[in-house]
Amino acid sequence: MVGYDPGARCVSSAEAAAAGSASGLVTRVLVSPLDVLKIRFQLQIEQLSSRNPTAKYHGILQAVQRIFREEGLTAFWKGHVPAQFLSIGFGAVQFMTFESLTELVHNVTSFNARGSFVHLVCGGLAACTATVAVQPVDTLRTRFAAQGEPKIYPNLRHAVVTMYRTEGPRTFYRGLTPTLVAIFPYAGLQFFFYNILQQFSKWVIPAEAQSGANVKNLVCGSCAGVISKSLTYPLDVVKKRLQVGGFEQARAAFGQVRTYGGLLDCMRQIMREEGPGGFFKGLSPSLLKAAFSTGLIFFWYELFCGLLCAMRSPESTERKEG
Repeated sequence: MVGYDPGARCVSSAEAAAAGSASGLVTRVLVSPLDVLKIRFQLQIEQLSSRNPTAKYHGILQAVQRIFREEGLTAFWKGHVPAQFLSIGFGAVQFMTFESLTELVHNVTSFNARGSFVHLVCGGLAACTATVAVQPVDTLRTRFAAQGEPKIYPNLRHAVVTMYRTEGPRTFYRGLTPTLVAIFPYAGLQFFFYNILQQFSKWVIPAEAQSGANVKNLVCGSCAGVISKSLTYPLDVVKKRLQVGGFEQARAAFGQVRTYGGLLDCMRQIMREEGPGGFFKGLSPSLLKAAFSTGLIFFWYELFCGLLCAMRSPESTERKEG
């Protein structure tokens, strides 16, 4: 199971990092189209409705058809290279930090390292650490996914050089404040609910049916992702809006653009111009992405940890399932 288990310790910090990066890589390939849809919806000022003639995107199916028609199939993997760096780096740092923190809790405190509350706090802290490490890549990923045709940034190197020269090094950390504010509860709740659901599944699923552990990990991870994303989604919208600041020329073909002075100014403008619903634009593809990505992240992480354990100690018992 995810997290330090004194009764069935298997993976080291390095192995946790390897399993986390591998799970991030595989998951990113599969969920990239949903991520592109989510970002396009979040950045659209106009209401997401077919009744609004000025809106470029109205819904998931219409957006898929329009992006495919105007930009081709590869558009659903725009920004995939920086996104992969993001997923690999984030997965490695997050899971390595999480495993280390839960082990630290076990060694220096009286708390139960397997407890849901411990997973909530350690999961949030691990995600914050990973966020600071990969925030520049996240900003690059967002800009690549947000730009239309013709492209402002033809490749990653051009994007890095142009952004650094025209906007300065701080531009790579645009949206960091709302990201950190949002990522702690979001990731913490992922680990929290994953832990609770795993414990609940032990009670619901009879012992003789435990052979379906991988499917169970996928389902528990998906449910945890949907719940945590629903609770923290508005800050994700604000983060995306701030990350494309100074990038207005590439957004002209998508409709109205706005300039925000910071976190609070962005929230005020969204509330004033778009209403409360503005904070939930792109929620549908985001929940789909959260279900798939979180489920797959935990699924692949548990699977890769098991493989690493088997490679290191073929004679040892299997890693204890959650």
